[in-house]
Amino acid sequence: MTVDEAIISRRSVRAYLPKPVPAKIVEHLLAVASRAPSGTNMQPWKVRVLAGEARERLSAAVLKAHNSEPEAHENAYRYYPAKFEEPYLSRRRKVGWDLYGLLGIAKGEADRMHRQHGRNYSFFDAPVGMIFTIDKSLELGSWLDYGMFLQNIMAAARGGGLHTCPQAAWAKYHKVIRDVLEIPDSEEIVCGMSLGYEDTDAPENTLKTEREPVSSFAVFEGF
Repeated sequence: MTVDEAIISRRSVRAYLPKPVPAKIVEHLLAVASRAPSGTNMQPWKVRVLAGEARERLSAAVLKAHNSEPEAHENAYRYYPAKFEEPYLSRRRKVGWDLYGLLGIAKGEADRMHRQHGRNYSFFDAPVGMIFTIDKSLELGSWLDYGMFLQNIMAAARGGGLHTCPQAAWAKYHKVIRDVLEIPDSEEIVCGMSLGYEDTDAPENTLKTEREPVSSFAVFEGF
């Protein structure tokens, strides 16, 4: 698979086969991803890689919080704006309703929406789940560097025939994650990520998100 093919074929896959992913493969992906650039080579990423009982233990704890007291938890940092403006509001709504439509979830079915959102916390049944953290002492530049590291993981995974789903949803339950994984207070939970082999029979995996043409977001001068 070429680099272009890996990037273009990357999708947020939300259903996985039970086929295991060996630790050596994940270690290789992380080694490749660590070639991401970072300001003055600070390499701000830290990763907890979970499979088997360790993954199930974290999922059980977070799902319990999600189903019993979701209002008691909130992100330690703001991922989304307090108020969505256009065109971001329309894009957000479209991808949400496109996904729910594939799953047969109608507007107003709050319980089904809640259960589907809860699928995040089982890593969508992927055999490998990852939790990413960053030192709280670091600033915005290191968070930008982190994004390049995450993208490298996803592109490298596609090159190896795997799929992923980056999941900001995990950050809401940072206190639970911190307790289960014994993450020190000096680290912030950035996000989670599912990793595994796609279940091609799952309807949610037929979702194809749209992208704006280059002409809508780029200005070329001097050519």
